[in-house]
Amino acid sequence: MRGALVQRVSALPDGPLDVTWLAVETPLPLGRIRLHWEPASLTGWNITAHLGLATTEVHLASWPDAPDDWPRLVRPTLHEVLGLCAALAVATAALDLSNRLAQV
Repeated sequence: MRGALVQRVSALPDGPLDVTWLAVETPLPLGRIRLHWEPASLTGWNITAHLGLATTEVHLASWPDAPDDWPRLVRPTLHEVLGLCAALAVATAALDLSNRLAQV
């Protein structure tokens, strides 16, 4: 496994993160987030998040030595980034439609 693909992030402070496992060869889709976590050297967890872009994926954030309740720690960042990606997708679709209508 390569990590977990974030499917949904609850807006509630203690809400769930819904994820599915990603196989190693699976590319990260545009606007989607992959989480990877592993035990930290002393205590807690080392968490990383990557964001899929049109031609690559980028490091979104890291939370070194996160406590055992780390989903609560990372949830606000993931929720905001997924909201921004959704808004950009809508704006891009609206711009594409506007450009097509302008050519008619």
